[in-house]
Amino acid sequence: MAGTTRGEVTGRTGADRVKAAAVLMLGWVALLWLLEAVDLASGHALDAYGISPREVVELRDLVPAAFLHFGFGHVAANSVPLLVFGFLAALGGIRRFLAVAALIVIVDGLGVWLVSPAYSVTAGASGLIFGLFGYLLVRGFVDRKPMDIVVGLLIGAIWGSTILLGVSPTQSGVSWQGHLFGLLAGVAAAFVFRRRRPRGAAAGVTAG
Repeated sequence: MAGTTRGEVTGRTGADRVKAAAVLMLGWVALLWLLEAVDLASGHALDAYGISPREVVELRDLVPAAFLHFGFGHVAANSVPLLVFGFLAALGGIRRFLAVAALIVIVDGLGVWLVSPAYSVTAGASGLIFGLFGYLLVRGFVDRKPMDIVVGLLIGAIWGSTILLGVSPTQSGVSWQGHLFGLLAGVAAAFVFRRRRPRGAAAGVTAG
């Protein structure tokens, strides 16, 4: 009888995962630039889809706001960290990444909607970026995967000071609320979507 062992290679290869993650994030970032070009061509009509706090009708903008920006400088500032964090997170699986991203965007948007200053409008991918940072920072510890722990420690060492500054309410015109709620949502996502160890894995069970 044919059996499957725990060490057997199944599903996507490492090269497939790298390619899928790269294509997804390059396409994601390209979409942000395209939307900003459309916004500019339309006289900044898309800016209306940012989040204005505590207005019920604005709840429909929680997701669109994460894809919109206030100028190409804003997009440029978010592109590299989103590309890097998104790529690293997506290496763990595209479906898992999309679920993590959806949770971050929605929780972050709700946080902005609840606590941002009155008459403000918030948009941009930075909430997702801070969320992916938090997710990557703790994912390895939650999943007990040494390589992911190393990745988390590396990005913490490289970007940690920037992240801490971003959640501090000292920068004018920057949504520290979006950064903070994004970061918290990312940490929560690592637990919500943690890897479940298969039964019998610890004992090295094989199917015959």
